Amino acid sequence: MSRSFRIIVAAPQVPFLRGGAELHAELTVGALAEAGHEVELVTLPYTWTGTVSSLEQAMAWRLANFEETAPGEVDLLIATKYPSYLARHRNKVAWIFHQQREVYDLHATPFGNFRLADDEVALRDALFELDMEALSETRALFTNSQNTAGRLQLYCGVEATPLYAPPPLHQRLRVGAYGDYLFYVGRLDRIKRLDLGIQALAHTRNPVRMRIAGRGPDRDRLVALVADLGLEDRVDFLGFASDDDVLELMAGCFAMALTPLDEDYGFTTLEAFFAGRPVVTTTDSGGVLEFVSEGESGFVVEPDPVALAERIDVLYEDRALCERLGHAGREMVRDRVSWPKAIAALTSTLE
Repeated sequence: MSRSFRIIVAAPQVPFLRGGAELHAELTVGALAEAGHEVELVTLPYTWTGTVSSLEQAMAWRLANFEETAPGEVDLLIATKYPSYLARHRNKVAWIFHQQREVYDLHATPFGNFRLADDEVALRDALFELDMEALSETRALFTNSQNTAGRLQLYCGVEATPLYAPPPLHQRLRVGAYGDYLFYVGRLDRIKRLDLGIQALAHTRNPVRMRIAGRGPDRDRLVALVADLGLEDRVDFLGFASDDDVLELMAGCFAMALTPLDEDYGFTTLEAFFAGRPVVTTTDSGGVLEFVSEGESGFVVEPDPVALAERIDVLYEDRALCERLGHAGREMVRDRVSWPKAIAALTSTLE
């Protein structure tokens, strides 16, 4: 596309939090600008509480009306994470990183905020109705993974096209030697289930180490688990890691154990493959399974520490296997995931 357009990328911003969704929006802005467009990132603060204030914050996005702009002022609105796709524009495209999962698959589970009280059910219903109205306004609807698209179809009866975004460091990730540790980078949250990987270390026949980079609300529980299992000399909590640190740590691990519960997408899986690292995951990990194939780019096991330990040992004992699986994953993501493909799809409604 030779013509330049004015494009808004809309994304909520939880104060002091910069995770995968925030990076996703920032990278989209950068890729659109590199393609020659004039781009603005528009954010509104959002803090999930599970109370009526959630509806008030959603309505703040509904009041963000870009429809009345003169022709050429805003040619395209690309909405991302909930509730940014409630904003209005005549040419609205949604690239959904995830919906408000507490309203859908996490409803009435230990990972969600909603229970079954009458007022909470009423709030959930109101948020669902807003979703349905806003999604019906889109001229094109994408998700960040097939897993997210499947949720849209299951809960809302809406079809969407999976569109994969490259991870932030994909052009800098490199293939290094396969060392003696597993690596994890990301938010320390209970739904990421790092406890599965830690418990697996207690069952390995080899002195496998794990290095964990990131911060989050589950850190104290995980530190206590490591102490209970007597694994203090094998598990390192690194806290915040710079990009350079992540690149070095990724290049030196022998594999990554990624065991979230029904992940939307997960940049970390792609980062592992761009660095030529095999991935051990679980049968219920969600979007991770869109890239990890059993025996081809990693291993897929039941969410059980003993089963994980067995596969971790197999990789630890065979660095040539690590290299073969990791390189297969690298070739696969290089072929499937790129910014030019993503930008072409996102701007397909422009004339």
